[in-house]
Amino acid sequence: MSRAISTENAPAAIGPYVQGVNLGSMIITSGQIPVDPKTGDVPEDIKAQTNQSLANVKAVVEAAGLKVADIVKTTVFVKDLNDFATVNAAYEAFFTANNAPFPARSCVEVARLPKDVKIEIEAIAVNTSAK
Repeated sequence: MSRAISTENAPAAIGPYVQGVNLGSMIITSGQIPVDPKTGDVPEDIKAQTNQSLANVKAVVEAAGLKVADIVKTTVFVKDLNDFATVNAAYEAFFTANNAPFPARSCVEVARLPKDVKIEIEAIAVNTSAK
């Protein structure tokens, strides 16, 4: 049985979906765009947008009782693949700062993202203590 994940520490869904789904032993987040959940603001540069998207992913994962180290897979959607090196550096710093191993990852360039942001990140986390 799945349960919706909801937290005020990540942006509310802007459509008919939930922030994430808790399957008991697995958490699947919806794509998190770089909207500050407190202000609704979106940073301008790709590094700040990457950091905010990752903070939003973290908030959804933590709302389900897991931590960044439980993330096993991410998918990163970028508006411009020329930003790949900047995104990689911010991504690496995020997982390192959270004492987490790097998950498997896909990164693809897309034509457009909601609210015309530059990045969106979704994640899968696994609860290894769930029975």
